[in-house]
Amino acid sequence: MDNSRTQTSETQSALTPSSALEALMNGNGRFLNKQPLNRDLHAQINETSTGQYPFAAVVSCIDSRIPTEIIFDQGIGDIFNARIAGNFVNTDILGSLEFACKLAGSKVVMVMGHTSCGAVKGACDHARLGNLTQMLDHILPAVNAVSTPDGTDRSSKNLDFVNEVAVKNVELTIEKIKRNSTVLADMYDLGEIDIVGAIYDVKSGAVNLI
Repeated sequence: MDNSRTQTSETQSALTPSSALEALMNGNGRFLNKQPLNRDLHAQINETSTGQYPFAAVVSCIDSRIPTEIIFDQGIGDIFNARIAGNFVNTDILGSLEFACKLAGSKVVMVMGHTSCGAVKGACDHARLGNLTQMLDHILPAVNAVSTPDGTDRSSKNLDFVNEVAVKNVELTIEKIKRNSTVLADMYDLGEIDIVGAIYDVKSGAVNLI
């Protein structure tokens, strides 16, 4: 796959779920090694003006430190982004992912959490503030699912616990995608797409698959 090229129907169709995931991870490798591909982004604006053929869909946090195209070294028209604090899914995001894969041809869905996640910290602390309260409730199942020895600090002050919850949140989100979207679950079972989890390290810039 020539990642410097704008995606077309032909290049997208030629990809498999595994090669699409490889393209994402190779892109993160280039980002880490300070070797981004040379792209003409203004040309890509024109080339995608009549259609789009992204090869991946990424569900990630709104955290400003995680600009998805940059950390995966991708261009305009390469990936769909669904960003929400805490990288969970609801009906609207599931519908968006169904569009990305079933109708627009993406080959991999990545749910990507990150270290030191503010939304996860808020859920650990049971923060209450306006609409944030309801939003953080989506992350509470991950908080409750992480077991710790008696006496362990389960608040945002314990960064190891926060990061464990972030991993569990990704895992539970993937389970929810497969459980609540028959469209995506069927595509996954048929090998038409892959659904994977990852954690982004805000200190190193590395994306690690779960």
